[in-house]
Amino acid sequence: MNHLPLIIKREYLNRVKNKSFIVMTFLSPLIMVALISLVAYLSSLNNDTAREITVLDESGLFKGQFQNTENTTYILLTNVSLDSAKAQVERVEGYGLLYIPPADNIDELKDGVTFYSEESPSLLLIDAIEDKMEDTASDIKLRNAGLSPDQISELRVNINTNLETFKGEETSKMGSVFKLAFGGIAGYLLFMFIIIYGNMIMRSVIEEKTSRIVEIIISSVKPMQLLLGKIFGTSLAGITQFVVWVILIGILMTVVTVVFGIDLNSAGALQQEVVAQAQDNPAVNKELTLIAQEIYNLPLLNLVIMFILYFLGGYLMYASLYAAIGAAVDNETDTQQFMLPILMPLILAIYVGMFTVIENPHGTVSQVFSFFPLTSPVVMLMRIPFGVPIWQQILSVVILFATFMGTVWMAAKIYRVGILMYGKKPTYKELFKWLKY
Repeated sequence: MNHLPLIIKREYLNRVKNKSFIVMTFLSPLIMVALISLVAYLSSLNNDTAREITVLDESGLFKGQFQNTENTTYILLTNVSLDSAKAQVERVEGYGLLYIPPADNIDELKDGVTFYSEESPSLLLIDAIEDKMEDTASDIKLRNAGLSPDQISELRVNINTNLETFKGEETSKMGSVFKLAFGGIAGYLLFMFIIIYGNMIMRSVIEEKTSRIVEIIISSVKPMQLLLGKIFGTSLAGITQFVVWVILIGILMTVVTVVFGIDLNSAGALQQEVVAQAQDNPAVNKELTLIAQEIYNLPLLNLVIMFILYFLGGYLMYASLYAAIGAAVDNETDTQQFMLPILMPLILAIYVGMFTVIENPHGTVSQVFSFFPLTSPVVMLMRIPFGVPIWQQILSVVILFATFMGTVWMAAKIYRVGILMYGKKPTYKELFKWLKY
């Protein structure tokens, strides 16, 4: 009799009815949204901080260059000594004093400008001040050389290499980074799912083994069915938890924004300002247009289908290995010696994807690791946005699922013997012996 559906149902219900599972399912989104809200709130407070900066320009070269902004006010001092200016700023508790010494030549100011403050100033603010002064200093040097900034701008040549396929499709350098990020997120999600729920399966096997419940179960159920039931049941529980997280996070973020009035995007205010300024630049605007076009041209259907297949194949393959480890040991402490061979391919896949795929997504290294079943779920997902032939994707998936069937067979062999072994730490040599039984 096929007891697999009953085992899957039992594992699923046992998992979702577990108090710790229920608590973490509802508590994790609360913690995540609370942290995001806290960061957004603190960022908004930091962005709203008013800064009063006093400027003592004894050179007279930067007159009118420091314009007030929404949160920064510049106070210009004249005919005041440096000591008096510092005393004045300290007395009114100003943010800081920008001192520009007298200079006959603009080159003398290269290392002569000083910013005095009570505490370490914002690096972004200092960079903004330096940018303003560098632009003004460059204009002054150009004028002294007999050339106006407009003339220099006309003489300067900026070369931007256009990227285009032989089929006439335009691409961009930033678009390649975006493709890698898209594939990297998919690969990282798979990596985290394997780690979290693989450990959950392993702990479940260890708990049943130590409580001797498994001795009763296997009297009427084949080890292979019990192993697959644990894998599928825990997987369904994990998917349920993930779906609940997505729904709750969406609801909670909406509540935080509407009820508490916290702008969850305030942490990216600086980035938004940079993008807004960049859009005024025709070259950058063209780059953004190309990136948007590449997003539109992404093989989304291909990505979704392959993500599901690699997600299922990769997770089930690693889950069977986790279950085999759980059956081979008596407690979670003894699992450490067997975890490294499982974690190393996953870690290697992340590094290969991040450092090799972006450099050459169709190179030998990238292709080899996208076919190797222990790394293909992560590496191939990172390669697909760059355009991978369908036959390579199909071949990689076939190898992955064939390997899954092999790992399930080996795991079932270890599981059949290991679940009844107590009081002895197994070695790799003994595990190989179990495969022959």
